[in-house]
Formats: sequence, structure tokens, C-alpha cells
Amino acid sequence: MRTKIASLLGAIGVLGAVVAGSASAQPLEVVDSVAWQDCFEGLKCGEITVPADWTHPRGDQIKVGLGKLPARDQASKVGTLVVNPGGPNPVLFALPTLQPRLAELTQWFDVVVFDPRGMGNSSGVTCPQPPPAGTELPPPDRAAFAEYAMANRGFAEACAPALGPLRGTLNSWQVAHDMDAIRAALGERKLNYFGNSYGGTYGQAYAELFSRNVGRMYLDSVGEHVSREFYDWVAPKAATLEHNLHRFADWCAREPSCALTGQDVLGTWDRVIAKAERDPIPAPGAGPGVTVSAEQIVGSADVRQETRWPALATALADADAGDASAFAPPSALPPLPDVPGAALMGLATCADFPYDTGYDEMKRVEARLRAEVAPRLGWGLAWTTMGRCAGLPRVGTFQPHPIEAPGLPPVLIANGSYDGGAPPEHGRLVARQLPGARYLPTEGNHALYLSGNRCLHEHVHRYLTTGELPPSNASCPAA
Repeated sequence: MRTKIASLLGAIGVLGAVVAGSASAQPLEVVDSVAWQDCFEGLKCGEITVPADWTHPRGDQIKVGLGKLPARDQASKVGTLVVNPGGPNPVLFALPTLQPRLAELTQWFDVVVFDPRGMGNSSGVTCPQPPPAGTELPPPDRAAFAEYAMANRGFAEACAPALGPLRGTLNSWQVAHDMDAIRAALGERKLNYFGNSYGGTYGQAYAELFSRNVGRMYLDSVGEHVSREFYDWVAPKAATLEHNLHRFADWCAREPSCALTGQDVLGTWDRVIAKAERDPIPAPGAGPGVTVSAEQIVGSADVRQETRWPALATALADADAGDASAFAPPSALPPLPDVPGAALMGLATCADFPYDTGYDEMKRVEARLRAEVAPRLGWGLAWTTMGRCAGLPRVGTFQPHPIEAPGLPPVLIANGSYDGGAPPEHGRLVARQLPGARYLPTEGNHALYLSGNRCLHEHVHRYLTTGELPPSNASCPAA
């Protein structure tokens, strides 16, 4: 998702360490330490040099930007913890915002955050035009989807010259090699890693490619990079989102302040969707003549966060009365952050998940989701997850596949029970793929550690500092 920014990272003229190595998954020799310089307030920034393409390590080189939250007591620190908070997005520009959420970890670690290749301070690329809008909501028909796919291909082709040697290298296989270069440049024999959200995709790649270089690894809200079929990957997401709709209905039934209290909430949902399918519902608050389709309601109904349920109930009640203004799509999407590489999320994601996004296949997956796991709401995820990949060229892809990681030490994984973006089934699947891994069931939504779940913090801190995994029957309640 697009991240709002409060500030932009200033220019950092840092001379980075040069890391030598090959494209194979072998330990890299430590050649020098990172030349850290002050940035922001009390933080450090630096960079290293890596191959633009690890399959041709002697070819063009790029920079990987690093940010460091120094350990509070350098004399007693345990070591270094590399963190990726997700995206895939530029990260370093938001380091001051991220700092409070990672502050506890500096009791034991230097916490090092990196920008993914092509983004932010990692040889960030500025495309001449933004990616097109169009897949935030399910498309109404084949023609609209074809128009979006054409615009998306145009965006990618226009951006290709700016990408230069990075074209075809924005995938997790390449990023995992960058991570091992970071490990080597930091002088660490083993990589201690915390991957949140998309950072878990990087973690899966690193665990497979560099299993013997892993120290401790915690993956939070991880999406699996295992299933070869799009339906298998998206169905748990759709089912979790559908479950959240039922949770919303249950809340409304017992909450006096709900705008639909005393009513059959799911019946109201079905009635509104049926009305919109017959004839889009007027949305006078969005402008003269604006109407809202059933697909737009499905794409914009937010059941993920409990704090948004009151507004959803009011929106449904209004739509049932003939005014769907609250479901109308915005006239314009929020602008992308003014940071190099902010437009590359789609290219990077679609390189890692190059599923078939042709219209016929998407409709087939949609129909199966409707029939099997998510008849009311979750089926829309077929479009809002992978629709962004329509029309993009298939270059430099890193296909999902079963993971083989011999010699990998035990990994800790936790996903939120209500997380439609990274459902529990994804976390459990990844845990089954990684030998000795422990899955910690946790009640909640996305980004459990960064959201401040105390129970989870205690387990994660104990694991990262001592290697002790939670008991096999452990779980954490909501924050």
C-alpha cells in the first residue's frame, strides 16, 4: 500500500563499503565497515556498493542505503539486527517515524534498516510518470481492465530507461543477495533479521539462499512466497477478509451505537450489493451524477480495522437508503511519496508474484473465491492484490516455490488472526517450510510487533536475544 510521508531524507554524501562476491549463495568476505555519518537526530546513515545484477557481479554497481538506530550501550550490545518494515517501499526517509516502534530493540542491538534496491537511497529510480490508477477496486468489465493493463505497460516501458541496469532485478532473489552483502559489510558472521510484512518475502528468500548465514530470524505478518497457483495464494486472504465481515456483523448486533443495530447486518449487505448490481446507487456527496457499483462497494468496504466499523455501518445504512456517497472512489488517489523509487512497488511485487493476471484467469479465480470461500466480500481480493500486475512485462521474475533451507536455525513467525493481507494460513505455511520454525498465533491485525503487542514483544525479545522460542502451545492475545 502507499505510505504517507512526513519528511524526506536529506542528501547523505556517504562513502560506502565495497562488497566483493559472487552471485552464488556463498558467504561474502568482510572487506570494510560501513562509513556511518550522522543523519536526522541521533541516527546514522551509510551505504554499501553491490552489483546491480548478482548474476553478473562484475557488471554495473549500485548503492544500497542503510540507516542505523545505535544500541543504547555499545559496550554491552548483543550485536546487529537488520530490519525491513515492509512495502516494498523506500524506508530511510521515514526513519524518525519508525524509530519509536523499534526503540526497545536498541536495548540489545544496533538496528539497521535498508532501502530495497531502486528505492530511496538505494540508487533510487525516478520514473517519468506514475503508475496508473485502476486496481484499487475490482474492474467492472473486460474493456476497463484492458485499458488499465495497457496503461500499466506504458508506465513500465517509460520507466525502463530510468531503471537502467536495475531493469529485471527488482525481485527478492536479488534483495536477498543485497542482504548478505549488508551482513558482510557490517562485519557480522550471521545475519539477525526482523522482516515485517513484505520484509518476510525477503526473509524467505534469504533463508533459502543463505540458510547457513542466518543467526536469528523473526518474520511478522509474513505473506507466503510458496504457492505456485494464484488461487492457492489468495484464497486464505479472501477467507480472512470474509471472516472480518462476519466479525463486523457480530459487533454491530451487540453494539448499541452501530447504525445498523437491531438489523440483519449481512442481510443489509446483500441487499445493498444486489441493488448496486441491478443499477449503480447514486452518490450525491461525490458529485452530480456520480453512482457507485457493486464492485466499488466491495473494493472500498473496510472491515480490516475495528476502529473503522462504525463508519462502515453508517455507510451501509446510507447506501441501503439510496445514498452510496461513502463508497464512492476518490476523485484522485493520494500522491506517491516524493522519494525516488516510490513508484516501483508494483514492479517489485509483480516480479516476486508473477501469476497469470489475464482477464479470463482473474475472473476464473474470482468465481472460485465466490463459490468456495468468500461469496460476499473477499472475492474482490483477486483484483486488488494482483490486478496491479496486469500488463507489466515479465522480466526478472522470481517465482513462488517450496523452500529448501538445509542448516537453517529455528525461525520465529507470527501473523495476526484477522490480517487479510497476511493471513494466519500464510504464516503457518511458511513455518512448515522452514525446518524447526515456530509459529506464534497472535490475535490482531497487521504489523504485530510494530503495533506494540506486549505479549508478542516479550516472546520476540527473548528469542532474538537468547534464541529461546515460545512454547509450542503459546499464543498472544490482542494488544
